[in-house]
Amino acid sequence: MVWFTTDLRLRDNALLHEALRQYESIVPVYCFDWETLQQEQFGFKRIGARRLQFLLESLADLQQSLLGFNAHLQIKMGKAEEVIPKIAKELNVSEVFAKKEVGSFELSSQRAVAQSLSAIGVEWTTTSTSTLFHPNDLPFSVRDIPDVFTDFRKRAERDAEVRKEFPPPSEIPTPDLTPTPIPTAESLHLDVPMEDKRAVLAFHGGEHEAMKRARHYLLDSGCLSTYKETRNGMVGADYSSKFSPWLALGCISPRTIYFMVKEYEHHHGANDSTYWLIFELIWRDYFRYSMKKHKNMFFLKGGIQNRPPKTVENKEALQRWIQGQTGVDFVDANMHELRLTGFMSNRGRQIVASYLCNDLKLDWRLGAAYFEEQLIDYDVASNWGNWAYLAGVGNDPRGNRYFDVAKQARQYDGASEYRKLWLGD
Repeated sequence: MVWFTTDLRLRDNALLHEALRQYESIVPVYCFDWETLQQEQFGFKRIGARRLQFLLESLADLQQSLLGFNAHLQIKMGKAEEVIPKIAKELNVSEVFAKKEVGSFELSSQRAVAQSLSAIGVEWTTTSTSTLFHPNDLPFSVRDIPDVFTDFRKRAERDAEVRKEFPPPSEIPTPDLTPTPIPTAESLHLDVPMEDKRAVLAFHGGEHEAMKRARHYLLDSGCLSTYKETRNGMVGADYSSKFSPWLALGCISPRTIYFMVKEYEHHHGANDSTYWLIFELIWRDYFRYSMKKHKNMFFLKGGIQNRPPKTVENKEALQRWIQGQTGVDFVDANMHELRLTGFMSNRGRQIVASYLCNDLKLDWRLGAAYFEEQLIDYDVASNWGNWAYLAGVGNDPRGNRYFDVAKQARQYDGASEYRKLWLGD
């Protein structure tokens, strides 16, 4: 069995490659635990409507790709520790392949699945599928991951190589399975949000959409050559790559992006911008490996520094921040974009996070949990790692990071184009 989670692709999929290498037949499965996804933390759902819609689209795309091989993705509703062993027993599965997780919630679920499989004599194998650098190639063990990004980056760049991609499969033999439908928005009682015409991009889930975006940004548009200069932009589709939603669900792998960048460099030459996109992929690796090292500490108020900041409890201030009604126009514009589209620029995320932590003095985890619900590109390590970083309790030797919002507005929205777009003046 190949248990798909946040690796919803066929190209460069280590799980699929390894399962097909070892077995004559595989069972592709996705487990949809709607009840768990609806659970709340800090008053927010684990997944909001827009991210859920993006997930459903990604599953539909994966299902269609598998159908091209006459393979039927088994989509089941329920708790993974019950669903996965049940299918394994019914179909005489001897081994289950799954992506190696790092988040506390995800690890807890996997441990429960592994225990249930062990009880019925089914092997359990996890594989890394999410990072640019394979963990076995890093010049240090996970427990020795540096707590400063620059140290990690320099040593990884010097001593580790990016492995070649796994090719898409040529065939995917499966048992004679009955097709199973993908849950619909209606069956999940989901009000599908309207697309906002002001959104930077009409994001749609799936490997095909991910590759379409990658080809546009990395090969066809020439945008990559100026990425470093434009990446802090806030209006429009091409100021940055916008790969993050597809990376978050594994619709595309960082290695695929890396080798497309290398292809571009081969034809057009390398510069600071082509390097900087790879630099951002290394940041993504770093947060994932840091969470693997520090585990649950990333979800505690004191973070990996074990130094809880002094905070106040102010539900009204939190709601004003969420609704974009703080009275600080640059903060409010960014929060409107997030609420209405499920996306926000990297610059905007830093500004609103700094405002919540430093100006409102609220618990940074409230902001992280709200982002988890809202962002279509939510990734457990990047989201919680970035929030801890901004709150001064994560991977940052400088400690507290304060952003002067007025200064940021002058620097990144000097003509008020962004604020006019989202505040309507």
